Amino acid sequence: MTVSTETKYEFGGVWGTTALTFGLPVLLEVFAFTCNDVTGCPALPPILASGWRDVLGAVFDFRILLAVIGYYFLTLALWRNLPAHELYGTKLVHHDRALKYRMNSLTITTIYLLCCAIGTSIQGANFILWTWITDHYIHILTANILISYAVSIYVYINSFTVDNTYPNPELRELVPAGNTGSTMHDFWLGRELNPRITLALLGDEIDLKAWCGICPGLTAWLLFDLAFMAQQYRNYGFISSSMLFVTLIQAYYVLEGQYNETGFLTMRDITTDGLGFMLTFGDLVWVPFLYSTQARYLSIYPTPMDSAHLVVMGLCFVVGLYIFRASNAQKIRFRTDPSHPSVAKLMYIQTRRGTRLLTDGWWGVARHINYFGDWLQSFPFCLATGLAGYVVLATESTSQDVTGEAFRMLDGRLVLQGVARGWGVLFTYLYAVYFGVLLIHRERRDDELCAEKYGEDWEKYRKIARWRIVPRVY
Repeated sequence: MTVSTETKYEFGGVWGTTALTFGLPVLLEVFAFTCNDVTGCPALPPILASGWRDVLGAVFDFRILLAVIGYYFLTLALWRNLPAHELYGTKLVHHDRALKYRMNSLTITTIYLLCCAIGTSIQGANFILWTWITDHYIHILTANILISYAVSIYVYINSFTVDNTYPNPELRELVPAGNTGSTMHDFWLGRELNPRITLALLGDEIDLKAWCGICPGLTAWLLFDLAFMAQQYRNYGFISSSMLFVTLIQAYYVLEGQYNETGFLTMRDITTDGLGFMLTFGDLVWVPFLYSTQARYLSIYPTPMDSAHLVVMGLCFVVGLYIFRASNAQKIRFRTDPSHPSVAKLMYIQTRRGTRLLTDGWWGVARHINYFGDWLQSFPFCLATGLAGYVVLATESTSQDVTGEAFRMLDGRLVLQGVARGWGVLFTYLYAVYFGVLLIHRERRDDELCAEKYGEDWEKYRKIARWRIVPRVY
């Protein structure tokens, strides 16, 4: 059997995937420069103010690149040597077997956090890792972008060594959607389903997609948040309630995800999509750097929050979390233990494939009600920054309108909103906009896949669960 070549393009085809491949890294670099701790957010980047002197040095540092590579190898070494839960994933499409995975990302993150706790107890907010992250943030961003390109190029080239007659002894498979014949389109989506490598020093085979998706990027996101919390303390001598809120709920997001990492093996990223630049860049760059934007912003302008503000954001997070967890738990329970009292009386469609589509409970309300919960629990990340925007001034003497509360840094600089008030939402609320677009796009792809998989049975389900994500809205 051979893989059929699909001619259907996704993500805007060749031009769309080319723009995403080269445009998203530039977007993050621009955001890092134009929302800064020297002039403001948004404001003229310091590098522009100085006439673009030493542009390369401001963006790239070879020593930082080596240090970031060291982080990846250290994380791999911990993955290889720490105790792990080993299990098999979903059975491959063209093989009668499943791939084996090692799961210990939470243990790895715990080791890092313990080391950081020890360092912080000795050096305080000036702990060397915290200052290194904040002082070299753009260098670290560039290093991760280069690494994501390198990994993507490797897996793309290596995918041409896949024996596309199935079954093959290596359990390697190509993804039809990523094998259109268009270089940029396939580079973005990924040609091979689960590329694996074996490093001589580590011995064990590494599933690159699973490892990148659940370990280094998520851990880095949490470390970045903590580094920006330390920076806020160095700037002002206190930690704001908004910073505590953002850091705590994002820490929960990371740690809870890694605690339940086995569920990652059932997600579309693992079971359906190939490993291309979309996932590599998303896991190693987009997640840790975009998702920590709010903490980075708050490290310079510690948005004041009253108790009412905190309660609203907390309720938004809790309600979203409940919808997300309850809906997913109901689906898993229905699949694994259909006789359980909580799901035994729920209605369903018996499909021609022999499986059952749940049409009751959460899944009768909307076809992807869990996506709504996922978005809702992440929206408070952005709300914590308020009507964002700030200007950094060397002295108090200014003709600018002092809109909002002004803060005096310990080094004497004044941070106020002024004319920048409101413009900062372009940075701090991008996450909510992007995440909403991502979930809508993912739902569309899932819907198309299920329509091909279930045929008329899926049409019946659509008529029962009319709404896609948000009941009576979308």
